[in-house]
Amino acid sequence: MSRDTPKPNLDGSALRIAVVVARFNEDITSRLLVGALKAAERHAVKEHTVNWVPGAFELPVVAQKLAKSGRFDAVVCLGCVVRHETDHYRYIAGESASGIQRASLDTGVPCIFGVITCDTKEQALERSGGEQGNKGEDAMRTAIETANLLRSL
Repeated sequence: MSRDTPKPNLDGSALRIAVVVARFNEDITSRLLVGALKAAERHAVKEHTVNWVPGAFELPVVAQKLAKSGRFDAVVCLGCVVRHETDHYRYIAGESASGIQRASLDTGVPCIFGVITCDTKEQALERSGGEQGNKGEDAMRTAIETANLLRSL
């Protein structure tokens, strides 16, 4: 086994990537979108579109529709779910994650989970452009790398 980890292919110049963003917690998700679009520009993504949905629960169905359209090489899903004192957080976070994964597996198009799940709004701010980076940017890079890998297989 090689000790050298291959470098990821982050050349987006031949890729079309859809972004789906949840409006719920828009103060956070808009920051994730800025990060994703900066990464798309930095890596020369050929084409991208942005689609807004009400919340994280709606991300999977729109991701699946976009993936099935044949127009995109990857779909980036961005959202933010903050824990509160009820079980609602657990259901929304879990179902959005499994739904996005299912859309990816069912279509063969990478649908990337760029949803912040955290305990507090402060943690969400840290992960959307604060000291812990921007998970939207990370999600776009993951989409580019995965789409390129699938093309090469």
